[in-house]
Amino acid sequence: MKENKEIENFLDEKVSKTGLSRRDAIKLMGISPIAAGVLASTGSSSFTKAEASDATGKIVIVGGGAGGIMAMARLHRALSNPDITLIAPNDKHIYQPGQVFVAAGEMTTDDLLKENKDFIPDDVKWIKDEVKTFDPDNNKVVTRAGEEVSYDYLVVATGLQYHYEWIEGLTEDMIGKNGISSVYLNNPEEGTAVGGELTWKWFNELKDAASKGKPKVICTQPATPIKCGGAPQKILYLSDDYLKEKGLTADYTFATNGSKLFGVPAVNKTLVEEVQPRYGNITNKFKHNLIAIDAQKKIATFEHKYEVKGEYDEDLEEYDIIKKTEKVTMAYDFIHIVPPMAAVDAVANSKLAWQKGTGKGWLEVDQYTLQHRRYKNVFGIGDICGVPKGKTGGSARHHGPIVVGNLISVMEGKKPKEKFDGYTVCPLKTQYGKIILAEFNYKGAAPSFPLAVGEQRWIWWAFDLYMLKPMYWYLMMRGLM
Repeated sequence: MKENKEIENFLDEKVSKTGLSRRDAIKLMGISPIAAGVLASTGSSSFTKAEASDATGKIVIVGGGAGGIMAMARLHRALSNPDITLIAPNDKHIYQPGQVFVAAGEMTTDDLLKENKDFIPDDVKWIKDEVKTFDPDNNKVVTRAGEEVSYDYLVVATGLQYHYEWIEGLTEDMIGKNGISSVYLNNPEEGTAVGGELTWKWFNELKDAASKGKPKVICTQPATPIKCGGAPQKILYLSDDYLKEKGLTADYTFATNGSKLFGVPAVNKTLVEEVQPRYGNITNKFKHNLIAIDAQKKIATFEHKYEVKGEYDEDLEEYDIIKKTEKVTMAYDFIHIVPPMAAVDAVANSKLAWQKGTGKGWLEVDQYTLQHRRYKNVFGIGDICGVPKGKTGGSARHHGPIVVGNLISVMEGKKPKEKFDGYTVCPLKTQYGKIILAEFNYKGAAPSFPLAVGEQRWIWWAFDLYMLKPMYWYLMMRGLM
């Protein structure tokens, strides 16, 4: 097959950079955590023609990113007579995990883009538009152009949206200017992924400034859920390492709304005890959320929430805890901003969204079956899902067999039986050539391969940089893993 030949050519061309033989590179793919996960999930997610279900019904998938394309590919294979409509405006498909590598000068934007039509079978109806209104009571959606599309079953894969404008004084067109960058900046509908390029430019402007002095650098992480929770620290460490390798330095501040560096204890321990001490120039500001920026004066304003001990309550035999909020300003020369993120408006404003609580606005699905809690013919996949974990491509890949298996069960008049365990993965880049592969689920650390979750390893860097992208294009996007 053409795809297999391309993978072979890719391996021949690229693996020499790691010092591996071609045989060792193939072994690396074989022991990778993703490949290990495939072995565990193949039985429920791969269908031969003889095994394909005869269930029928019109399936509409909304969204043409990783989750939508994976769901489409798996359903197309799992049904003997599929009736699938995909509603997605984007002609281009962006390999979003590569944005950080572009920012670090290890990939180019061209490496991240392919045509969506290459992944969509001829018998799948593709409506190149986006959904404006969801009407689950009447089993239909309405597109931006006003077209009504009915369905028997719906898969919501809209992803999330960025809100740079929630930061006072900031607009998207300021990214890449005046010391401001954001690796997330892209426009899938237009097929652009400029965040990585602008951040690579930012790396080099920072290097030039550090050759003349000691610039102040801020890297932020917002108060909202975000796509790939480790990305803010990836830019922090890679840019610092980029300077370090050239004998330069800067004063770094990591300003995060969180109360620790990482939620998995073993990973947090490594970051605190090994990674940050290696650099020796990083100050952490916890519970600091960026709310405003003055780009001309280069001043960032944060909302800092904290608690103080009040009076002693003799009846309860404990001190009162008083919650306080203050505004903190910080001067900077360079700032990397991770924007606040939220569910897309069409979902957030619909009956499909959680109506209250911490998940308000996100798709209201059961955290295990990924079936909508109220509309049983609706399922979710990817970042839009209002579940406790999983706004990563790795989670979407694990959502795939769950959604397909349970949707087909519903089509066959059965109850959903597949269970999502909350798996997510963050290849946390701590320096050039080193990654902590943080894999975890609802219960905690969940390594796919018996290596310590908190360890920095070059093998994960090699896998992430050289192996994951062809696996994404030729396996994940075709529903083969």
